[in-house]
Amino acid sequence: MVPGETFVAIDVGSSKIKTIIGTFGEDKKLRVMGVGVSESRGIRKWNILDMEEFKNNLDSALGDAEKMVGEQVSHIYIWLSGSHIDIIRNTGIVAIPWIEVTEDDVNRALDMSQNGIDMLNRTVLKVIPESFSLDLESGIKNPIGMNGKKLEVRSHIFSIGSNTLNNIKKWIHDVWVEILDIFPNVLGTGEATLSRRQKELGVVCLDIGASVTNVSVYEEGALIYAGIIPIGGEHVTSDLALGLRISIDTAEKLKLEYGDIGFAKSDEDEEIDLSKFSNIDTINVSRKFMAEIIKARYQEIFHYVNLELKKVGRDGMLPEWAVLTGGWSKSRGILELARESLRLPASIWVPEDVDNMGGTTISDPIYSAAMGTLLLSQKYSTHKRPFRINFTPGAWIESLKWFIKKILP
Repeated sequence: MVPGETFVAIDVGSSKIKTIIGTFGEDKKLRVMGVGVSESRGIRKWNILDMEEFKNNLDSALGDAEKMVGEQVSHIYIWLSGSHIDIIRNTGIVAIPWIEVTEDDVNRALDMSQNGIDMLNRTVLKVIPESFSLDLESGIKNPIGMNGKKLEVRSHIFSIGSNTLNNIKKWIHDVWVEILDIFPNVLGTGEATLSRRQKELGVVCLDIGASVTNVSVYEEGALIYAGIIPIGGEHVTSDLALGLRISIDTAEKLKLEYGDIGFAKSDEDEEIDLSKFSNIDTINVSRKFMAEIIKARYQEIFHYVNLELKKVGRDGMLPEWAVLTGGWSKSRGILELARESLRLPASIWVPEDVDNMGGTTISDPIYSAAMGTLLLSQKYSTHKRPFRINFTPGAWIESLKWFIKKILP
């Protein structure tokens, strides 16, 4: 990492596209310089609905961030989330040829941990070590420089469908930027929002997005479990539309204005006139009934979170709480429900030290994943910033257009 070098992270979600441009100082602290947000209307669950719409949305989010910085960017890091990402836990064992463990030995062990896994039509995004064992000593975090004969690693392997990945790369290329690396969201949010102490003592991070909820469990400083639940905030909107017999647009506005999970316990009720939100839906609805619908869906999410925690024997047994983040963690009354459902203290967390980053504030849970992507780019990425012109027939013209676009003001 070169101090002062600019890094760009783009979070392509099913409801919003978010861009963060930042730089790392000599103290290795991240300073955010630009932020851009746009609607995400061109894709749904990573299926292209409208290529031009998607490119326009992406270009808008990137362009807004570029204006704040005063320069155009050409290389980016991408954050991905969704049920199309698979997470497998596996082990790999290698012999140490020269007694002392080297970085090459660690990389060989990580490669070996991918053996025996069916990766037909899938591409590995990241292989993240959980812990190492060297001969008879286990629980090692970094074995480089230690002496031994046999190195074993337990790792988490994140993969994605090859066709999906190729489509993503094509979308990004069409807006004239190049991808340096791709990270799964379930890694990024924990990196951004959790402290070292929380990771050491035991904590679960829940990133509640529009279409999925990402679950990551840390203990003794390492990721010990990661899972993806295919339920998110958009399902709440759909439930309201179906339960109240109203349109999706009206349901979204109603939820933002009057949604409160805690109101389901109220002894009183309130009639809401929908004509304030819509010319089509003009009925009155019960606010308490609406709250019960919202509560039921979030209870389902937390039920599945508990099932994920049971897989590693951590349900109700994490001393550093459940940390909620993501745009849909801001629902009113969600913390009380999380405490009841998970039998853990709960809090809503945002990236640390975000209020004084060059006057640009990202003190909002919706930016956690993009923030984490920038941090992960320093921790795990080894990609350099290339400049390429493709000389295949017709492609060199597109590359030249890209180059001209980036040098012109």
